[in-house]
Amino acid sequence: MLGVKLIERFKSIQVHALIPSDTGKTPTAATRGKLINHKIKPFSKSVSVAEGLLPYGLPTTDFLEPSIDPHLKPIYLVEALADLYGRLESSSESNKSLLFMEQYSLLRSLGDPKPLRRCLCAARQNAGDVHSKIVLSAWLRFERREDELVGLSAMDCGGHILECPKAALVSGYCLNSIHDRCQCLEDHSKVFDKPILKGNEDSDVSFCIGNEKIQCVRYRIAALSRAFNVMLFGRFLESKMDKIDFSRDGISVKGMRAVEVYSRTRRLDLFSPEVVLELLSFANRFCCEEMKSDCDAHLASLVGNIEDALILIEYGLEETANLVVASCLQVMLRELPSSLHNWKVMKFFCSSEAMERLARVGHASFLLYYFLSQIAMEESMVSNMTVMLLERLEECAKERWQKALALHQLGVVLLERKEYKDAQGFFAAAAAAGNAYSMAGVARAKHKQGQQYSAYKLMSSLISECKPVGWMYQERSLYNIGKEKILDLETATELDPTLSFPYKYRAVAKVEEKQISAAIVEIDKIIGFKLSPDCLELRAWFFIALADYESALRDIRVVLTLEPNYMMFHGKVTGNYLIKLLSHWAQKWSLADCWMQLYQRWSGIDDIGSLAIIHQMLVNDPGKSLLLFRQSLLLLRLNCQKAAMRCLRSARNHSSSEHERLVYEGWILYDTGHREEALSRADKSILLQRSFEALFLKAYVLADTSLDPESSSYVIQILEEALKCPSDGLRKGQALNNLGSIYVDSGKLDLAADCYMNALEIKHTRAHQGLARVYHQRNKRQAAYDEMTKLIEKAQNNASAYEKRSEYCGREMAKSDLDIATQLDPLRTYPYRYRAAVLMDDQKDTEAVEEVTKAIAFKLDLQMLHLRAAFYESMGNVTSALQDCQAALCFDPDHKETLDLYYRARDLAVNRQLM
Repeated sequence: MLGVKLIERFKSIQVHALIPSDTGKTPTAATRGKLINHKIKPFSKSVSVAEGLLPYGLPTTDFLEPSIDPHLKPIYLVEALADLYGRLESSSESNKSLLFMEQYSLLRSLGDPKPLRRCLCAARQNAGDVHSKIVLSAWLRFERREDELVGLSAMDCGGHILECPKAALVSGYCLNSIHDRCQCLEDHSKVFDKPILKGNEDSDVSFCIGNEKIQCVRYRIAALSRAFNVMLFGRFLESKMDKIDFSRDGISVKGMRAVEVYSRTRRLDLFSPEVVLELLSFANRFCCEEMKSDCDAHLASLVGNIEDALILIEYGLEETANLVVASCLQVMLRELPSSLHNWKVMKFFCSSEAMERLARVGHASFLLYYFLSQIAMEESMVSNMTVMLLERLEECAKERWQKALALHQLGVVLLERKEYKDAQGFFAAAAAAGNAYSMAGVARAKHKQGQQYSAYKLMSSLISECKPVGWMYQERSLYNIGKEKILDLETATELDPTLSFPYKYRAVAKVEEKQISAAIVEIDKIIGFKLSPDCLELRAWFFIALADYESALRDIRVVLTLEPNYMMFHGKVTGNYLIKLLSHWAQKWSLADCWMQLYQRWSGIDDIGSLAIIHQMLVNDPGKSLLLFRQSLLLLRLNCQKAAMRCLRSARNHSSSEHERLVYEGWILYDTGHREEALSRADKSILLQRSFEALFLKAYVLADTSLDPESSSYVIQILEEALKCPSDGLRKGQALNNLGSIYVDSGKLDLAADCYMNALEIKHTRAHQGLARVYHQRNKRQAAYDEMTKLIEKAQNNASAYEKRSEYCGREMAKSDLDIATQLDPLRTYPYRYRAAVLMDDQKDTEAVEEVTKAIAFKLDLQMLHLRAAFYESMGNVTSALQDCQAALCFDPDHKETLDLYYRARDLAVNRQLM
C-alpha cells in the first residue's frame, strides 16, 4: 500500500532542470554579457535594490541537488584500506606502484591532499619502468602547481628527485626518499654516450651512394648487427665485394658517413639531430640494436620543450623509439594543464587510434589516462575531450577498481552533459564492478528521465541492504516528499554532518516560508566549519533579499577569493559584476580604513571577514605580495588548502625582492612536505636581508619537531631577533604567541606569560589560549578556564576555544563544552576521542567504540583509527584491531605508535592460531 501511495504522490512531481534557463544550457562567454545587460535592470528610484540584484529570483528547492562525486566511495572504506595494506605488505616490487595508485583512488573522496601526495610519492618511488616514472613525476609536479610559478620551466624540478625529468628516463627501481636531491644541476651532456673506441684501421670496404663512396672498416660495420655480419662475412655476394651499392637503401651520404664514424667511435654527439634521426631509421632497417638504443637515448636527451616534443614524437612513434616517445610525453605532461588546450598535443592521446600508436611503444596505460582525465575533468566536466580521455581510461582498465573508477567517472561526465540514458548505463556498470556509490548515479539518471519512483526504490533497497551512510539518505531525499524528505535529510546530516546539501535545502526551504533570517542561521551551521563557494553564494542571496548589502558583499568577495572565476546566479553573472553593483550601497573605505578593519576582524578571529577585507584591498593593489601572503594564511586556517597555495604562489610571483621571494618559496616547500628545502630558502633569504618573515619562517620550520633544550634556545633566539625587525602587529602577535609556546614547553612560565600579555596588547586574541596554558601549568585551573572564556567571548570562530576550555574544568562542564565544539565543528576529532575515553574509563567499551565509529564514518583519519584499534585491543578483539591498524597505516606507514600496536596485535593473532 505504501508503494501505491508513493506512486500516486510522485505522479504530480515535475522533473526540473538544475539551471532554470530557456535552453537549459550554460551561456557562452559571447552571450553572457547580453544576459547581464538585459536581465539585470539598471538601478533607479522605481526599481528596488533587491529586484535589481536578484534578476532570477531567490533559489528554490526545486532546483537544488547535490553533485555526484567523481570518486570511488566504498561503503566499507576501513575494510577496503585494510585489505589494500595487506596486499601491499605481500606484494612483489613490480606491483607496488599500482597498489599505491589504488590507495590514492580510495583516499581521494576524503579531500585531504597530504595522504594523496604521500600515495603519489610512494607510487613514484616504487615505479620501475620509464613510462610510469614520467607520468608520476609529472603528476607530482602538477599537484604542486609548479606551472603557476613565474620563471620556472616545465623541466625544472627544483632538485626533487621524485620529480626529476632526467631521473624519470632511467629504467629500474630507485627507492629514493622524497627529501633526496637529484643531480639536475650537474653536467649530464654525456649521460647517454658510450666510451670512445679509438682505432685507425685501414678501410677495406666502400659503400656507394650515387657518385659518393664512403670508406669503412668491414668488421666495424659487421659488428653493428647480425644482418651486417651475415652480409659482409657470410655467403652473400657483398662478402666478396669491396664496393657495395647503398643507393637504394634509404640513407644519405651524410647519414652513411655518420654510420662509419659511429661504427668506430660509438659517438652521436658529433652529429646534428637530423642525422641522428636518419641513423635511427637506418638502425631499425638493419636491426642495429645498439645503434638504435644509442640514437633513442641521444634524441630523448634533446627534447626540451613542446615544439621539440611535437616534432620528435612522430619520429619516435614511427621508429618505435621508446625513450624518444617517453621524453616527448614527459614534456607534454609537465606542461599540463596548458598543453591540454593544445590540439596538436591532445591528438596524441584522445582517439583510439592515438592510444594504439602509444601502446605499440609501451606508452599507453591506465596510469597515463588517469592523470590526463583528472586534469581534463578539473578544466571542464562536459567537454568532448574529457569524454574521449575517460573512454581511453576505460579501455586501459584491467583491474576491477580501475574499471569501476573509469565507468563511474564516465557516468558523472555524461550526467553533467545531460546524456542521462548513457550515464545510467555507465553508473550501472560501475556499480557491477564494485563501486556501490555509483548506485546514486543510477538513481539520479533515472530521476532525470522521469523515473522518480524507480530511483526512490533503488536507494531504499541500498539503504536496507548495506551499512547506512549519509550520502544514501541524501540521495533518497531527492526522490522523497514531505516529512519523509526532511527526515532523510536529517538522517543524512546525523550520519555525515559534512554533506552540504541538507543544510542548503533546509535553508532554501525556510526562504520559501519567508523565514530568511532562519535560513541564514541554517546555512551558517556548515559555513562555520566547511567553507565552500556554493554555500557562501547562497548566503549572499539571502543577505541581498534582506537588503544587508554589506554582508552580501563580504560573502561574494570570499567566494572570489576561493574561486576567482566563480559565476553567480546559476552561472549567469560574474562575481566582480555583483561586487560593482553592491559597492554602491557599501561603505567606502580608504586604505587606512581597510587596515583598521582588518585588524579588528583578525583580532576577533573573524577569518571570513578578514578575507573579504584583503580581497577589497587587493582590488586596488592586485600585486601586493604581503596581502596575498596574509590571504594564504587565513585560507590555511580555514582548511582551504588549494586556494591557500594558489595565493601563496601568487605572492611569490609578485615578490618585489629576491629575499621576499625566497620566503614565499620556503612556505610553499614547507606546506608540500619539503622541510629541509624550506629551511634552506629561509637561510638564503636571511643572508640577503634579516627580515621578520625570513626569521619567522626559519623558527617555524625548526620548531616543527620535538625540540631538545638546545634547539629550543636556538628557536627562541631566532624569534626574539625576528621581533626586533619591522613588521605589523598581526604578524608580531603570531611570533609572540609562538615564542610563548616554546617558553611554556621549556618551563619558563614567567617569560611565556610576558609574551602572551604583550601579544594581547596588540590585539592578538589567540594569546588568551596560551595564557590559559600558563595558568594551568601554575595549577590555577579556574584562571585558565576564565582566560579561555574571554577567548570564547571575543572569537567569531570559537569551536577550538570551547574544545580547549574543556581541559580546565570538571567532567560535566567539559562534556558540555565539547558538545558545543562538536555542534560548531563536527570535524574536530578531540571531542569524540575524549567522550570515548571517558566511556572506556567507565568500562562502557561498546559505547566507547560506537562514539569513535560515529566520527570515523565521516572523518576518517589516522588518530581515530589508532584510538579505535587500541580500544579493540583492550577488548580482546584482535581481528578488528589489526584491521584498524592496517587502515591507519595507509595514511602514514611510518607512524610508530600504530606500527607498535599493529605488531602486537599481529603477534597475538599468530599465537592464538598456534594454540
